[in-house]
Amino acid sequence: MTSLNQIIDSKANRRFRRLALNTVITLYFLIIAGGVVRSTGAGMGCPDWPKCFGRWVPPTEASQLPANYKEIYGARLKGEVEFNPVKTWIEYVNRLLGAFTGVMIFLTLLASIPFLKTGNKQIFYFSLAAFVLTGFQGWLGAKVVSFELMPVVVTLHMLLAIVIVFVLLYLYTWSGYAGNVLKLNAGSENVLNGIGLVVMALSLFQILLGTQVREAIDEVVVKLGYQARAEWIDELGLNFYIHRSFSIVVFVANVFWSNKILKSGNRDTVAGKIARVCLWILILEIATGILMAYFGVPSFAQPMHLTFAILLIGLQFVVWLVVNGKRYLKYKEVPQFNRV
Repeated sequence: MTSLNQIIDSKANRRFRRLALNTVITLYFLIIAGGVVRSTGAGMGCPDWPKCFGRWVPPTEASQLPANYKEIYGARLKGEVEFNPVKTWIEYVNRLLGAFTGVMIFLTLLASIPFLKTGNKQIFYFSLAAFVLTGFQGWLGAKVVSFELMPVVVTLHMLLAIVIVFVLLYLYTWSGYAGNVLKLNAGSENVLNGIGLVVMALSLFQILLGTQVREAIDEVVVKLGYQARAEWIDELGLNFYIHRSFSIVVFVANVFWSNKILKSGNRDTVAGKIARVCLWILILEIATGILMAYFGVPSFAQPMHLTFAILLIGLQFVVWLVVNGKRYLKYKEVPQFNRV
């Protein structure tokens, strides 16, 4: 017979998992928006922060700005600020999504409070960590503007987004872990654990190489402009060729890991299903990379390429967590409805 406390715990758990999942989805939309900002050169569409051209709602035409707006906002940009309503609103929507993501993570934190009364207090503490990291991410976003898109700051901004994705995926997986979701003996678990760590490390290194290529593209854009997309690749240096070739290593490692999971008798488990999804996402990521390399770096392909990369490493992390569930997902008093 189900007690009142179990019913309350079940409702709290369902609410938390729903919020955690929606927050992860929102965060990925924010990552897509950030990719669109970079691919369209809209990073300084709003030259100030938190306002945009001194307004909470940015203008739609230059006549709404002071006559000397270039002097006002161009000092930090070497006088090169030029109002472009499309770029301004792309950056503004990106900021709105950032604020909305912050609200979602705060709601996730509130939904985690009931876990303080259970044996799973860590869920609250990790939710709090995600909230604090999001606040730091907002501060870092302001520095991206104040440092005029300094490559190192932009890269740190993106890497912190990956960390927040990991924390949220950990919470989502943990709060629904039902135990014994994989058919593994101790030896197989250790092997898959080690391979998984290598695969995630390779994926992260590939993402970092991608940021180096992105920084090189930024320099080429300054030199050639956005109208010369077809010529960008020819101007890139060694980092581009390393990034392109290293994708083969990442692909082989992912295929090897997925094959190990599927051959261990876990084709129909959560880990097996997600491992197959990872392969399809990796294929799409490579496809968008080929599209950029050989078809003039179309603007729509850049945010897609980044999103696939972060989606891939996020799902790799979920598979790794499930493989190591007994070690890292110690969930006490799991309600009957829980599933990963």
